[in-house]
Amino acid sequence: MVAALMLGGCAGLGETERFAAPSPPFEPAAFFAGASHGEARLKILFRAPQRVTVDSLGRVGADGVLLLDQRIRQGDAPVRERRWRIRPDGPGRYVGSLTDAEGPVTGEVEGNRLHLHFRTHGGLDMEQWLFLEPGGQVAHNRMVVRKLGLTVAVLDEVIRRAPPSSEPAAHR
Repeated sequence: MVAALMLGGCAGLGETERFAAPSPPFEPAAFFAGASHGEARLKILFRAPQRVTVDSLGRVGADGVLLLDQRIRQGDAPVRERRWRIRPDGPGRYVGSLTDAEGPVTGEVEGNRLHLHFRTHGGLDMEQWLFLEPGGQVAHNRMVVRKLGLTVAVLDEVIRRAPPSSEPAAHR
């Protein structure tokens, strides 16, 4: 068990590093405006992997703030909803809020990568790396969840933008 915890503390980008590229530049408001759908695999320490789906609907306010509403289905758990508010905070930097976070969400963009950090109400430290594919319609998300510095969960997700005329039924 101790070895598993020690190894878990080393989890990071893993194979998603292969998606890193100087372009296309990741612009969160451009990617998340409109509808998108994510399919993910969540691996929590000492548990079997779970399937997670995320339906999102984003819009950008006149002030440039991205408002992103999400409906999350994780295994057999009831659907949960959350809301992001993200705004630019200087070149390549972002700041915002999330209903699941106890403090600010911070982020930075480098090339096609968006790196987000926040802490949840339950004291979990979250880091997300999103990599935009060429064409700007698909992003790969790796989220690492840590408690007391040890990795306790890892989520790998593929997010696809919906065609402009579609909107997830959950948001109609």
